[in-house]
Order: sequence, then structure tokens, then C-alpha cells
Amino acid sequence: MASTPPFPKAPRIAIIGAGALGCYYGARLAKAGGDVHFLVRSGRAAIMARGIRVKTPTERIHVKKVQTYATAAEIGPCDLVIVTVKATANDALAKILPPLMGPTTLVLTLQNGLGVEEPVAEVVGAEHVLGAICFVGVTRTAFGVVECSFAGLMMLGEFGRPASARTREVAKLLENAGVKCEAQDNLEELRWKKLVWNVPFNGLAIAAGSVTTDVLLADEGLRTLARRLMEEVLEAAAKFGHHIPRAFMDLQFERTAKLGNYSPSSLGDFVAGKPIEVEEIWGEPVRRAKSVGVPVPRLEMLYALIKRQLAARDAAKGKKKR
Repeated sequence: MASTPPFPKAPRIAIIGAGALGCYYGARLAKAGGDVHFLVRSGRAAIMARGIRVKTPTERIHVKKVQTYATAAEIGPCDLVIVTVKATANDALAKILPPLMGPTTLVLTLQNGLGVEEPVAEVVGAEHVLGAICFVGVTRTAFGVVECSFAGLMMLGEFGRPASARTREVAKLLENAGVKCEAQDNLEELRWKKLVWNVPFNGLAIAAGSVTTDVLLADEGLRTLARRLMEEVLEAAAKFGHHIPRAFMDLQFERTAKLGNYSPSSLGDFVAGKPIEVEEIWGEPVRRAKSVGVPVPRLEMLYALIKRQLAARDAAKGKKKR
């Protein structure tokens, strides 16, 4: 992207989704003076009436006037599009993204798991795609209301190539909005790093009977299993040339302990009867590990258990509807 124009100093920004991540990062950008436009699927009336409120351990953010829209066509072309909806909603991107695109628009996806940039690239072209890993603890408690227990860190990169000057400008934009953010040259390695947390904590929270992270840490057996799952992720990542230090596992436990009785996003979706990124977080790592001959028996088992629990949940929902 060396020949592309520089990233504008006052970019027009679209936030796709008004869940926990969309409200949190969108509110920070808007509070910092950004021209932020939210595409909202549900709760639009509440956000228009009351704005967006974010509570963190150290501050309160209230964006009173929020620019919300029901369709992407109403927003129009932007300089930066931030995708915060779950990967399970990616089929809708083929309709959502084109109206938001200009010749130099960057699309930053904050989705979890492996293989999440590819669907975006199919719609807008790989040269427009960025991805980010968010080490953050945020929960939406009501439409437009978010609680942040751990502000953490965002690391972003470009799809299939090192970070360019424009990507570093996006990182600076987020930094200026109060988000600790770093531009990195290897996005795929970042994806594997995030799996070190997502695979065990999102997965075991569901498989162990809908429990929060403090319960997982307090149970010696579950804590050990979480570490073994992390080790399998590290072994698979190494086969793809991503050598993640073992000390990174210890860091995940330290960060998680600070979250208290945190409910991982997948657990929240499971309890609420919503779709979960099963393939992106557990299925795709299993398939990629197998493709390079790395045995991941615990990850395979967790993948199977989560699918079974989802099937049972959805079957029970079907019976209730009758």
C-alpha cells in the first residue's frame, strides 16, 4: 500500500455493530472528537435517546449525541470501517461493506478466531483489510451501556503483509482516543496469540457448566486443563512459524485474575441463546493443527463438547417454541 494516500488526520469512521466492543471503542473515538457513525442492528432508539455510556475502573465516558444508522447506505463511504460484529454474522458483510467503501478505505475487523480476515477480503479486497486482537474485558449491560473491567491492549496488523504507515496512523488514532494500541507486522501470529486465551477461557466457561473466569482459576483441575489447552495452541502455532514464548501463558493467567468474576463473550452468547464463533475459535485451529501433523486432543475434545452443548441448547429452545 506504499502508493496509497496517507491516512487522513480527521478520518470518517464507521462502527459496524453496537455491542460491547463497538460501543467501547466507538465511544472512545467519538469522545476524542472523532467523526464516528454507528451501524446499529438493535437498540438504536435507546442509543439515540440516551447516548453511549462506558464505565471503566478509572473513568466514566458519556457520548450524549451518537450518530446512528439503520443501513450502511445511510452512512456512505468512510476512511475507516471497524467491524465489531461476531464472525457468525459475516454473511451479512457482502451487503454491509460495499456502501462504506472508497478507493482508500481501510476495514479493521476486531473479530475473534482464525480465518476472520478472509471473508472481509473477499468483499473489499485484501489490500483494504486490517485485523486486530483486543486483550480487553468489556461487557454490554444494556443497549449503549458498557462496563470495562480491564482496558488492556489492542494489537493490529494488515492482512497478509507487514504494517504500513497508514496502519500505524490507525494505531495512533486509537492511542489518541485512550486505547493502548500497537501496530504489528505479523497479524496471523497475533491471531494465534489471542487463541491462547480464547480457546481455554471462552471454551471451558461453556463446557464446565456456564462458569465465570474466577471459577475456572479457582478449580485446580480446570486451571490445569486451561494450561494444557494453551500448550496445544502454542505447539500448533509454532508449526506455522509463530513461536510464542511459554511466559505468554503465565501472562494470560495474570490478566484473567484481574478480571474477577468475568463472563467471557462466548459464554454470554451461549446463555443468551445467540450464535457462537465455534469454527473460528475452536474448529479452525483444530483443522490447521491437523494439517501440519500436530496432535491437539484436548482442543478436539473441547471443540466436540461445545458443539454438543450448543446442539442441546438449540434443541431445548426448539421444544420451548412448540
